[in-house]
Amino acid sequence: MLLAKRLIFFILIAAFIAGPLSAAATAASDDFKLNSEPDGASMAADIFFVRPLALASTVFGSATFVVSLPFSALGKNVGDSYDLLVIAPARYTFDRPLGKFD
Repeated sequence: MLLAKRLIFFILIAAFIAGPLSAAATAASDDFKLNSEPDGASMAADIFFVRPLALASTVFGSATFVVSLPFSALGKNVGDSYDLLVIAPARYTFDRPLGKFD
């Protein structure tokens, strides 16, 4: 029982120490990535994982737009729903440089 309490105590201490350290490391790496060009790994991740998911999001958003079109027409916000459900995912999928996730 005492061993379990000590283990839990040390895990909590490690978590409290690691939290701020990882946040600082993330902030430093984000500053570096904002000022650099995409590397091969980010381009590969984009082409094999992010773009197919974004394409699926575009298809799903378009289908959702078609289903919600009568309700959007009643609310007179067809343009807003079109921009949000169709245009935004399509731009993220097709109108973004390879490897840039902004």
